[in-house]
Amino acid sequence: MGRQAEHVYTDQPTIARFNGMVEHLQNGARVRLHLADGSSCEGVVAARPTVQEYYDGDGNEGSNGVVHLEREGSSEWKRYVWFDQIERIEHFGSDAPSWN
Repeated sequence: MGRQAEHVYTDQPTIARFNGMVEHLQNGARVRLHLADGSSCEGVVAARPTVQEYYDGDGNEGSNGVVHLEREGSSEWKRYVWFDQIERIEHFGSDAPSWN
């Protein structure tokens, strides 16, 4: 993904929120992500994401992260979702609690 992000964050509550998401986005987890725009997407977490440093279009440095989802049984479907777009994480097929 590069070092550019549309939005970056420096406030501790948002960064703590992102770090909380990482705990619920373990490699191989089956999830449905409920997004800020009211849509949702679901898939398998292809690799555990991390909170990283990026630059926005104005050159400001801050944190964000990306989760990479794949569709189980299909190597052709992939989706990348920025942490700041995720409102809630719902798990499937596990006892893990949902996150919001």
